[in-house]
Parts: sequence; structure tokens; C-alpha cells
Amino acid sequence: MVNRTLARRYATAVYELATYEAAIDRIGADLERIVRSIESDEETKRFFLAPVVDRYEKERALTKAFAGRVEEIALHALLLLVRKHREALLRPMLEEYHALEVSGRGLEPLVVTSARPLGKEELERIVRRIEGIYGRRFEARLRVDPGVIGGLRITMGDRRVDGTVAGRLEQLARTLNVPL
Repeated sequence: MVNRTLARRYATAVYELATYEAAIDRIGADLERIVRSIESDEETKRFFLAPVVDRYEKERALTKAFAGRVEEIALHALLLLVRKHREALLRPMLEEYHALEVSGRGLEPLVVTSARPLGKEELERIVRRIEGIYGRRFEARLRVDPGVIGGLRITMGDRRVDGTVAGRLEQLARTLNVPL
């Protein structure tokens, strides 16, 4: 189980350093590049997450792979996670960093999940409507999940509005006390 609070602390520290260096976007992009690089290859991901691999060996490999290719702050954040045996926090830290970026622009993150891809105009119409209801500005991201069957699931921070067919079926199963 990933500790989101701890991931948020790391992300906040990295974000503050990035703000001081006026490199918020570059460091965010570099963190994204690091995560994609590690997660794109299953063997690399196993190496990175393996608790039995020597920390110094991991640090040497990661430094060799990323030094000079990413901002120092991003590299040092990665190496700090390795030193503290918290490699599993890399992806959640990136997500929390992105949330801080969005918040720094005066927006709140919004995730719209649908069974099929939505057009840009359709997504913008949904976001405008939600902004009107809540009186806030959002930066929306679309997730496509065929498992929702139909409808939309809207996630705003800790709040979730589930208008999906799958959500309705789950609610019905709970009401009838039938496991799905």
C-alpha cells in the first residue's frame, strides 16, 4: 500500500525547489520522463523496485542513465527515494507533483472517466458545466476505461461523482447484499 501523504511530502519538497529554480515545468517533465523510462521495461522496473538490490548499485545505474539528461533536482529526488528505500513512491510522487503544478496555476485537478474517448469539445462542455456548478476552475484529464460500461465518473480531489453503469450496478449489488 502506497502512502500518499508521504508521496505528497516528497512532491512538495521537489515542487518548492523547482519553484525556487523557476523550473517547475522542466522538472515535472523530467520526473515524467524518469517514470516512463523505468516503467516502460519490466526488467528495469523490477530492478528499480527490488529491495534486495544494493542501494549503491541502483544509485550508480540511475545516475549513469539520467545524469546530464534531466534536471539535477529531478535526479536527486529519484536518488533520495532509493536511499530511503522508498522507490515505490516514485509514481505517486509524480502524481502529487502534477497536482501541485495544477494548483499553482489556480486550477484544481479533475479526472473524467468514460467508457469511450470523448471529443475535445465534449470534454470542454462537461468541464464548463462542472465549473459552473462548483464555482471553481479545473484542469481536466480524460481517462478511458471500458469497464465503466457507460456514463461518466468525475473525480475532483477527494470527491467522486459516479454516474457510470458499473457504479450503478455496484450500488444495486450493495443494496441487495449480493457480491459482484
